[in-house]
Amino acid sequence: MQVFEQWESEIRGYCRAYPTVFKTASNSRQVDEDGQSYIDFFAGAGVLNFGHNNPDMKRALIEYIESDGVAHSLDMYTTPKREFIEAFVDTVLKPRGWNYKMQFMGPTGTNAVEAALKLARRSTGRRTVVAFTHGFHGMTLGSLACTANAAFRNAAGVPLENVVRAPFDLEALEAGTQQDALNAVAQMREQFLDTSSGLEAPAAFMVEAIQAEGGVHVASEPWLKAVQDLAHELGALFIIDDIQAGCGRTGQYFSFDGMDLDPDIICLAKGIGGFGTPLAMNLNKPEHDQHWNPGEHTGTFRGQNFSFIAGREGLRYFENDELMKSTLKKGETIRTVLDELASEFSQHGFTVRGKGMMQAIDLKDGALSKAIAKACFENSLLVGPCGTGGRVIKFIPPLTIPDEDLDEGLTIFKQQFSTVVGQA
Repeated sequence: MQVFEQWESEIRGYCRAYPTVFKTASNSRQVDEDGQSYIDFFAGAGVLNFGHNNPDMKRALIEYIESDGVAHSLDMYTTPKREFIEAFVDTVLKPRGWNYKMQFMGPTGTNAVEAALKLARRSTGRRTVVAFTHGFHGMTLGSLACTANAAFRNAAGVPLENVVRAPFDLEALEAGTQQDALNAVAQMREQFLDTSSGLEAPAAFMVEAIQAEGGVHVASEPWLKAVQDLAHELGALFIIDDIQAGCGRTGQYFSFDGMDLDPDIICLAKGIGGFGTPLAMNLNKPEHDQHWNPGEHTGTFRGQNFSFIAGREGLRYFENDELMKSTLKKGETIRTVLDELASEFSQHGFTVRGKGMMQAIDLKDGALSKAIAKACFENSLLVGPCGTGGRVIKFIPPLTIPDEDLDEGLTIFKQQFSTVVGQA
C-alpha cells in the first residue's frame, strides 16, 4: 500500500477503514491481493444493489464493447439511451401512472442534487431551499449547502448560503411523538406565511425519505405528506433525494413507494447504473422541466452509454416482484439480528432503524461503532459507520447476496459486536 500512501491525496477515506488492496469481486464478496475474501455489507455505499460484477450486466457490457457500441456521446441520441428510457418508462413510470421527464447530468449523486436545486430556482424565481437536520445531499457547493454534517460543511471554505434548516421527522429521530413532528411542520408553515417573519418563500423543500448517510432515519408518511403539502401551498417544489435509498434498496423501487406522495423532482444515482458504472438521473415534472433552455445545464459524462447498458439490465429485476420479495425477507433477517443484539445489550440503549435491506444499529458512540467496524474488517466483513460522529453501523449488502453469505456475515458481526461491546 506504500504507493497509495506516498502518491495519493490525504483526502482518501474508505481505504483507511479497509486497509488492504482489493483485486477481484463477485456478487457479495471482494478478494484482496493476498487471497483473503471479504463479505461486503457496504456495497459501494449503495451503488452495487445487484452485486459486484453482476453476470448479466457484465455479459451485456462485453457484447456492447465488442460490437463497437458508442462509449461516449455527450447527450446525443444513442441506442442504449433509448432502450434504457423505454425500459424505465415501462417498468417504473407507467405502473405508477407517473409522467416525468428524465434528465441526465454528471454521473454522481451530487450532480443530480445540483441540477434539482438549479431547476427549482429557475422554475420558481426564488433562491432559498429548505433542507433538514442530519440530511446528506452531496459535496459540491450547492448540494453541500443542503447537507447538514459539520465536518463536510467546514471543508467548503466559503459560506454555504440560501438554505434554511428545519428539523427532520422527530419520530424518526426518536426525540418526540408523531404529533411533535407534525407540529414542527405547522410552526414552519406559520413562519413562512407570516409576512413579518423575515423568511422568504422558498424555491424548494429538499428531503430524503430515508436519511442514509445521516444515520438511517426513516421518515413517516404523515410527516412527508405534511412537508409536501406545505411546499405546494407555498408554491415551492417538493424534491425527494432517493439516491442511496432508491433503486430497490427498501424492497420497493423507491423508498417512498406506497405513501401517495407526488414529488416535483426525484433525484436518483448510485444503484441506477447497476454495475458500478456511474449514472445520475432526475425525474422532473414536465411543468418544471420546461423552464430549462437547451444546453443550460450540461456535463461531459451525462448519461454515458455503458451505464445505460448496465442500467437497462438492472431494470429487468423489476419486471416481476421476485427480487423485491427476497429483499424484504433478507431485510427482516438483518433486522432480527440487530434487534436481538440491542435487546441483549439493552443497558446501553442501542436502537435499531431501517427499511428493507437498509438496516442500522445506533450505538450512540462513534468510537464504539468504529471499533466494531474495524473488528469486522479484521474478520473479513465490510460494514460502514454513518450518522453523527459515525455512531451508527449501516447494513446495505447487495440485494442479490446469497443467503449463506448473509448468514455468515451476520454471524461475524454478532461475534465481533459482542466482543467489542463486552470489552467497552
